[in-house]
Amino acid sequence: MKKIQMVDLKGQYQHIKEQVNTSIENIIENTSFINGPEVHQFQKDLEEYLGVKHVIPCGNGTDALQIAMMGLGLKPGDEVITADFTFAATVEVIALLNLTPVLVDVDEDTFNINVEAIKAAITPKTKAIVPVHLYGQPANMDEILKIAKEHNLYVIEDNAQAIGASYYSENGTSKKAGTLGDVGATSFFPSKNLGAYGDGGAIFTNNDELAHTIRGIVNHGMYERYHHDVVGVNSRLDSFQAAVLRAKLPFLDAYNTSRRNSAKLYVEGLKENKNVVTPEISGAQDSHVFHQFTIRITNGKRDDLAKVFQENNIPFGIYYPIPLHLQNAYRDDRYEERNFPITNQLVKEVISLPMHTELDNEQIEYITCIINKVV
Repeated sequence: MKKIQMVDLKGQYQHIKEQVNTSIENIIENTSFINGPEVHQFQKDLEEYLGVKHVIPCGNGTDALQIAMMGLGLKPGDEVITADFTFAATVEVIALLNLTPVLVDVDEDTFNINVEAIKAAITPKTKAIVPVHLYGQPANMDEILKIAKEHNLYVIEDNAQAIGASYYSENGTSKKAGTLGDVGATSFFPSKNLGAYGDGGAIFTNNDELAHTIRGIVNHGMYERYHHDVVGVNSRLDSFQAAVLRAKLPFLDAYNTSRRNSAKLYVEGLKENKNVVTPEISGAQDSHVFHQFTIRITNGKRDDLAKVFQENNIPFGIYYPIPLHLQNAYRDDRYEERNFPITNQLVKEVISLPMHTELDNEQIEYITCIINKVV
């Protein structure tokens, strides 16, 4: 059995090696390192894939979230509701802009933001909701969009983990995750389903005016060189990363299908274990792209399993070990523990298993056998 890896980027590279290498050589030859042809073509390719009017590439996924909020004109003191159980970048940018983060609990089954918790958190100062499509599955966007419309709120989708996922609405239509709200943000960190070979990100929107504003923000607030019309930042996707992403984009659906197939094998191997809860898919199969395959260990042996994994050279992740409301940077007297029962439970139970496009059946069987022995 080959070595088990959490993410196998080298194996994935072998299938696109020729195109990537040729593109990088061309970029070096024509020295179009920033905002070159590869960036513009990737932007167009991704717009077509997502079915969205505007894709604005940027430096990374965290910048994408921050720039989206800047583009919407949110002001210091405005409240932004988001999930307590997610990576810190989501709340980090809210704090950086002197907005007020409002953390709420998540659903036990999907790990995504809880709709009823959103409703309870809305105040006259609330201006936006940031649903995080955690682990690769979209949040309940039908209900979130209804709430936003009723209260005149912006919806900013954190789509860093769900690129390529489809969301099926109650009306029978489907759209790609990240394109349903006012604006979406994603990351192209190397380990993502669509990952670069360095940092990268993008913002999506169907709003022409917002897209124009954001295009200025990512480039120092300039639409014309040395004319700064809005307060901006320096956040641009470089040509090398765009070349890698262009090579990978045609394979994204196949990558996601491979992840779903691995997820099915994991589920099959663990289905008889009453102490393991495997991910629940809400909607059609392609509504989950399994950026992570995260299980819950319900008998208190999660840390025992982690130790055995280490002893057997099986990589794993605990995403996330500490709720955001208990992180030193984001503690606030407004938060009461009784409002976070699911998050506080999940941080003790979750463990993410190896998940990538090169994972094979033998490796999955080995991993599930160890889980079943330990827990």
